[in-house]
Amino acid sequence: MERRGRRGRAAGGAEARRAARSGGGVAKRRPISRAMPLYEPLNAEALEMIEHNAETVLEEIGIEFRDDAEALEIWKEAGADVQGERVRFPRGLCRKLIATAPASFTQHARNPERSVEIGGPNTVFAPVYGPPFVRDLEGGRRYATIEDFQNFVKLAYMAPSIHHSGGTVCEPVDIPVNKRHLDMVYSHIRYSDMPFMGSVTAAERAEDTVAMAKILFGEDFVEANTVLVSLINANSPMTFDGTMLGALKVYARANQAAIVTPFILAGAMSPVSPVGTMTQTLAEAMAGIAFAQLVRPGAPVIMGSFASSISMQSGAPTFGTPEPALVLYGMAQLARRLGVPFRSGGSLCGSKIPDAQAAHESSQTLLPTVMGGVNFVLHAAGWLEGGLISSYEKFVVDADQLGMMQRLMEGYDLSENGQAMDAIREVGPGSHFLGCAHTQANFETAFYRSSVADNNSFEQWQAEGGQDTAQRASNQVKKMLADYQAPDLDPAIDEALQAFIRGKKDSMPDAFA
Repeated sequence: MERRGRRGRAAGGAEARRAARSGGGVAKRRPISRAMPLYEPLNAEALEMIEHNAETVLEEIGIEFRDDAEALEIWKEAGADVQGERVRFPRGLCRKLIATAPASFTQHARNPERSVEIGGPNTVFAPVYGPPFVRDLEGGRRYATIEDFQNFVKLAYMAPSIHHSGGTVCEPVDIPVNKRHLDMVYSHIRYSDMPFMGSVTAAERAEDTVAMAKILFGEDFVEANTVLVSLINANSPMTFDGTMLGALKVYARANQAAIVTPFILAGAMSPVSPVGTMTQTLAEAMAGIAFAQLVRPGAPVIMGSFASSISMQSGAPTFGTPEPALVLYGMAQLARRLGVPFRSGGSLCGSKIPDAQAAHESSQTLLPTVMGGVNFVLHAAGWLEGGLISSYEKFVVDADQLGMMQRLMEGYDLSENGQAMDAIREVGPGSHFLGCAHTQANFETAFYRSSVADNNSFEQWQAEGGQDTAQRASNQVKKMLADYQAPDLDPAIDEALQAFIRGKKDSMPDAFA
């Protein structure tokens, strides 16, 4: 029998708008459905050239599918040339297979009001993913724990402009490696009612994620609907390893979505040029997406692109530079031509603390993200130190910026209220608009109200402690966690989830490697 979690309380429209603009409460803004035009810098001739080159890579060089005999056999049956672990693809084969992938799909949340549409004009913001460390002003830089993990799930749930609970918001190293995925998935289910991501660190852990989703939603519902999105990284250059392939097969067979993402540091894992990087990224992503369609035609997929530049002096990754933005814009165009949703971007930086470098680099990644039309934005909030740290303070600052980007993408109000002719007539020459009826009717929602910026006078700012952005964000983190209230979860479902977790943990010894 199909089962769903209890439906959360819906906020009224005005209340939701106020909460979204001020950063408070748990009223959520819907994911962006953009009203602003896309920025598309590449013309058709350039796009066709990159597509042609990617097909050449697939045909002549090929992609390695390592440590997975089943994957190689699947490709043989599909007509690919398999030599050892190297797979070469007849020109056009991958693109033909990808045609069965949906152009967009709904990821269902246990609270139906939080479900998201991925693809088309929509942009979904999800938190940082993967850091082994966390940082806050009091504790500094330290290894993450399950308490930190739960805190970031709660913060994402509380942030109005974050639409997705994410996945590995930090790596809880206080729990054995072979068991921590159970606690992470449960935390997303228990402490949030938004959609969430599954484990990919082993095929068995992906299977556990699907099993837990079936407990939450019901087996029939999971078979017919997408309730999980999971991150499958190519091991660039031009390789998929057995771990990622195993997880990809589990999710595709269960009709659950995979983000197939070449993870590239240009100059080390791809050519230094943006066009060369796009060529390789497209080839790798097409091979992975086509494989998902071979496993189950129609399985939902997202084409991913994560491309960073590197310091040619030290080899360290760099963020906020122009070249990755050029890659993002081009890959977004290529994904739309391929007919699948696109993942990229975020609030990326190499800074060690939430300072001016972090702000500038993140904004130089976030603006291309929204202007280029990214559909699923991983690392939208909390990323620090090149992805090694989930930062509490930066999470809040980033979430505030996401609200601004969401307001920007809403575009222009062309209604009578937006035209404001009544206000212009009422005020006339030489007066002011502060007291007119239009201003009074719109003052609460007319402008985005930052939750962390200080716009008071110097004297007032000084009297209130002279705090910088990080200090104000730290105070907001404390308040959000203090105000947090868990969404309702059916007690029978919660009991079944906990029993499943106990059984899995009891079945194996702890392993920390």
